[in-house]
Amino acid sequence: MIGKLKGVIDSYGEDNVVVDVNGVGYLVHCSARTLQELPRVGEPATLSIETYVREDQIKLFGFLTDVEREWFRLLQTVQGVGAKVALSVLGTLKPADLASAIAMRDKAMVARTPGVGPKVAERIVTELKDKAPAYTDVDPALIRLSGALDEKRAPQPVSDAVSALVNLGYAQAQAAAAIAAAARSAGGGAETTTLIRLGLRELAK
Repeated sequence: MIGKLKGVIDSYGEDNVVVDVNGVGYLVHCSARTLQELPRVGEPATLSIETYVREDQIKLFGFLTDVEREWFRLLQTVQGVGAKVALSVLGTLKPADLASAIAMRDKAMVARTPGVGPKVAERIVTELKDKAPAYTDVDPALIRLSGALDEKRAPQPVSDAVSALVNLGYAQAQAAAAIAAAARSAGGGAETTTLIRLGLRELAK
């Protein structure tokens, strides 16, 4: 199995690149974002490779990092997500952004991906929520707050403060992050108005 290719960019296709390794050209399928970040034709490049072997073909998928390749594998454990959809997700979101979106249960961010509807986005953030924190630098307290909000277990003032910021036009994840920071600085028992004021201050930083 091929795990990595190190060679020279030979040519680009619509969704692939040919990497020349010692005179052998390997056709590698990549996400749009990976193709944009690869060097020009004739320049050296290294790609982490996922090899798919089928009865009638061998297909190579290329990634800028091993972490991105792990996400490609991880995404395909979700029902309804195949290689094409997984590549599309990684072409829309960087691995760190995808990890944060899953940790924060921000299905709207995942649904920005072409070909990913609300149901598939919901499955991605739900089925991968326990695996995402290992790939993200999101504050664990924020993940807990997001989970509490999602399951309606957050204290009423916190829920009300997040709702207020969402009504002001902020994204759910953005509002939750601001109120999580506000709750930390205000301490337990803070009123909704205090949390909103501190949350807006956080968002203004």
